[in-house]
Amino acid sequence: MKIIIKPDKGFGKIVLEIDERLSSRIIEISRKFNVSVDEVIVRALVGDFRKPKENLRVLEKEVQELEKKVWKLEKEYAPLKFKAYGVSEDNKLLAIELTGLMAENAQLRRFLRMEIERNDELRKIVRYYLSG
Repeated sequence: MKIIIKPDKGFGKIVLEIDERLSSRIIEISRKFNVSVDEVIVRALVGDFRKPKENLRVLEKEVQELEKKVWKLEKEYAPLKFKAYGVSEDNKLLAIELTGLMAENAQLRRFLRMEIERNDELRKIVRYYLSG
């Protein structure tokens, strides 16, 4: 790999030849941290590296512990989610059945020439369960 360093102003440039092992390492770092090859080279030449404020091993161990907690919570959450879905589907079926019974009730009241009661609160509840 050939690196050409040009000044911001004026003439002159520096040409460096990098061996294959170093260039492959630069490309590997570039892919690992998702930055351009140019950015890796500039940071290497300038020495602008961030030093970790804490010990990386401690942080990695903490991340592993948090991942274990996440998986434990996920194991507890999955059955609850499945049960909630089942209850939701049951509520929809009951809302459909209730709608049919309300319509049948209205027809029977008409047949018997009784006053038809419109229960708006009950209709709102049924609409809620049918929409969700």
